[in-house]
Amino acid sequence: MKKRQTPMDFSLSPETNAFRLRVRDFVSEHILPLEADRANYDAHENIAPHVLERVRAEVRKAGLWAPQMAPRLGGQGLNVVGMAVAYEEMNRSIFGPVCFNCAAPDDGNMIVLDKVLPESAKARWLQPIVDGRVQSSFAMTEPAPGAGSDPSMMLTRAEKKGDRWVVHGRKWFITGAGTAQHFILMAKTSDDPRRGLTAFLFDRDQPGWRIERQVPIMGPEDHGGHAELVFDGLEIPDDQVLLKEGDGLKLTQIRLGTARLTHCMRWTGMAKRALELATDYVSERHSFGQRLADREGVQWMLGEAAMAVDMGRLLTMRAAWLLDQGSFARKEVSMAKVVVSESLHKAIDTAIQLCGAKGYSKDMPLEWMYRYARLARLGDGASEIHKMVLSRFLLAEGTDFWSWT
Repeated sequence: MKKRQTPMDFSLSPETNAFRLRVRDFVSEHILPLEADRANYDAHENIAPHVLERVRAEVRKAGLWAPQMAPRLGGQGLNVVGMAVAYEEMNRSIFGPVCFNCAAPDDGNMIVLDKVLPESAKARWLQPIVDGRVQSSFAMTEPAPGAGSDPSMMLTRAEKKGDRWVVHGRKWFITGAGTAQHFILMAKTSDDPRRGLTAFLFDRDQPGWRIERQVPIMGPEDHGGHAELVFDGLEIPDDQVLLKEGDGLKLTQIRLGTARLTHCMRWTGMAKRALELATDYVSERHSFGQRLADREGVQWMLGEAAMAVDMGRLLTMRAAWLLDQGSFARKEVSMAKVVVSESLHKAIDTAIQLCGAKGYSKDMPLEWMYRYARLARLGDGASEIHKMVLSRFLLAEGTDFWSWT
């Protein structure tokens, strides 16, 4: 008997929608007003630590903390579709996601550690991140000629010596490393093309590694920056291997699928905010005796940007729904990653153009968003890499590429 397919349904349960609205109200009341005062920013143009600590306490009090985590860990237990709509509301503010403990890289690290860690290890490695007591980092990318989008080029090696692994190598553009306490590290443990990589956990206080430098970037920094790391004899006990030796590629696939999609969720919220700022401006601004919003050229620009954002939003929701059904949704996540990263840039660029000099100035958050958005087409796989992935699916599946099931 043929198995019946679950119908694709993007409607929200009353509980999920109520949670979404609570997040939206919290962002409007407690977070958006912070953007206007430069005293609330740190030196890297993110929310200042003392302000973040206060807002996080209010998030906990409101029952909105760590919605992606299970209640037994102190979270709210949202599924991936629920995360999609909640994260979108969070990133209506440039400060939003980190206030709810939903910002990268902690977000992706918590999700994968909850999936792969044995229960006995979660209190040590996962719970402090969920509680917001420590930050974490994911160390995979290397300087050329090492691994970037192609993990098979990994040069950092871990060699087994007794019951420990000794690591030598170099990583860079490691987000959050400057303030992280817990790290997930990818290293080469054999020359096997499929099982040559292994994932490890290590703590900041373990000797044998250092931060060589913080890499300056174009956009505003995540907390902890983007660091270059050197490993010159870091010793990792065998019980800090994630999954099993040789399962590193498997772990990256588990982590990056959902993590890439959570970027899309947040970026959709930022793109919508950019258009919100633009529509407010053109609705009030007059030029040559006419409201900007009444000019056909302005309407075309807004319509195109809104359409692009909604296409990305629907792709994100489709991938989220598939993940909730147990699918890896690899091609759907790749489609969302490409479209949402490009629609984010389009929305912000359109908003700056329509707001003119004010949009380009620091009187509005659009210039912050613009610098941030340029990374979206590079981080977690450049758009060109995802298009290669999609072409491989098309060549392998033919017309089944467009299957409804």
